[in-house]
Amino acid sequence: MESQRTFLFIALLLVSYLLFQEWQKDYNPQLAAPAAQTQSYGDSSNTNANAPAAGDVPVSAPSAAQKPVTEAERYVTVTTNVLSLTIDTVGGDVVAGKLLNYPVEQGEDPLVDLLANHHKAQSGLIGRDGPDGSRQGRPRYTTPKQDYSVLDGGEVVVPLTWVNTQGLSVTKSFTIKADEYDIPVSYTITNRTGQIRTVQTYAQLKKIIPEPESTMMMNAYNAATYSTSEEVYEKYDLDDMLERNLLKNTKGGWVAMQQHYFVAAWVPNGEQQNQIYSAVSKVDGSAIIGFKGPEVDIQPGESQTIDTVLYAGPKNQKKLEVLSESLALTVDYGPLWFISQMLFTLLNMLHAAVSNWGVAIILITIIVKSILYPLTKKQIISGVRMRQLQPKIEQLKERFGDDKQKMGPAMMELYKKEKVNPVSGCLPLLLQMPIFLALYWMLMESVELRHAEFIFWITDLSSKDPYFLLPVLYGASMFVMQKLTPTPSSDPMQQKVLMWMPVFFSVLFVVFPSGLVLYWVINNIMQILQTLYIQKRMESGDEMDKATS
Repeated sequence: MESQRTFLFIALLLVSYLLFQEWQKDYNPQLAAPAAQTQSYGDSSNTNANAPAAGDVPVSAPSAAQKPVTEAERYVTVTTNVLSLTIDTVGGDVVAGKLLNYPVEQGEDPLVDLLANHHKAQSGLIGRDGPDGSRQGRPRYTTPKQDYSVLDGGEVVVPLTWVNTQGLSVTKSFTIKADEYDIPVSYTITNRTGQIRTVQTYAQLKKIIPEPESTMMMNAYNAATYSTSEEVYEKYDLDDMLERNLLKNTKGGWVAMQQHYFVAAWVPNGEQQNQIYSAVSKVDGSAIIGFKGPEVDIQPGESQTIDTVLYAGPKNQKKLEVLSESLALTVDYGPLWFISQMLFTLLNMLHAAVSNWGVAIILITIIVKSILYPLTKKQIISGVRMRQLQPKIEQLKERFGDDKQKMGPAMMELYKKEKVNPVSGCLPLLLQMPIFLALYWMLMESVELRHAEFIFWITDLSSKDPYFLLPVLYGASMFVMQKLTPTPSSDPMQQKVLMWMPVFFSVLFVVFPSGLVLYWVINNIMQILQTLYIQKRMESGDEMDKATS
């Protein structure tokens, strides 16, 4: 048991390495298949003639011939306090969505453009009479103007209108609020013909999956996800799509294309039956995930309105939960999500009080360390008692030599007689390891901490320390802890491992988020202070008397 600290440190190092490996496997974006190699949508038995393929809307009925449109007439721009959107009047797709409060690099242009570079939010009406199913291409909508601006709490409705020669008209409306990222999209279909007209909504997200970046840090999951009534949150990347097209029938549900900190999602009416599908484009190899709503019959002389919602913005859990409770799961905290969620809730409360995420991390560390204080005290007292027992343990080794069958029971009898529990020294670190992992995921996935400043040189708690000072401080504090609680060992190899352990962890933490390293620096400082306090009490006999009583 004398080497327990060494084993625990090595275990923490191993867990950290495995964490890197697991995230590399799950969160590395997949390389999109070249267009020439993508000639089908996967499993042919799973295809559907009405499922909008990536870049290919299914054919249904012919529509009126459309006039050519110039570039100046084609696009509608909408600017709010938080978004700059571009809507293509050919099809009514959202083809650009800049997030005005989120630069790619802190304090610099350009801005994050969530719907750009072959990433589109497409939607329309298919079915027997849907204009998007026409052999003549996507419908060309008309609009009263090309530029809209909505600021300071207001909202604007952007209407796009299409009418065919038979008397069927569609008004596709985008309702955009000044400070919101969710965009209600409605279709008002009016039937002025003498026959029943049948249409069906679809909405899909089309995206070319980028190549993995060359970086020491892992890349966040950058592909499709979906939700059904049975599968609350599922990932479906390009490899999955190439293997088999997704086809799920569900009440409600949603589809999304997500990336680190941001998500674009279509959320249909939660009360209707929808079909969720995926495909791979025959044109450019891009991935697609979407949904189709139920077919709707419109009687002659009547109108019907169909609603859906597009979200294009940061992974803000509160805002996502309003649209769909499960949509907040795109903030993927990993297997220890329940701990991460509790930590995030507490961190939010502390931030509301102090208005600084770094200070909030310090406070949450103090809280966690205070809760674990009784175990820390047992750990320290156990370490002292183990050192005191070292002479007797050496006597047992001399007495029994290599006879492990006799040595084991003799050691346990000695521990029992002296009222020492060597396992108690492991508990604090073992309990902190899940917290360490959960905090790691929380810091990396919470957009609230993206580009969050602390003090001085720490201007982004979600990225590594630019000057590596926090990892150095961590190594120094770990070295001080070793001096305060030395391990009673005569094994030269174990002593060398312990001597180099602060260096190993300092190097490891160089690429970790500075917020996480800040947590461990404060944790070590708290451990040092608690150790000094307990050792002082032990010198006076108070703690030792309690331990042996």
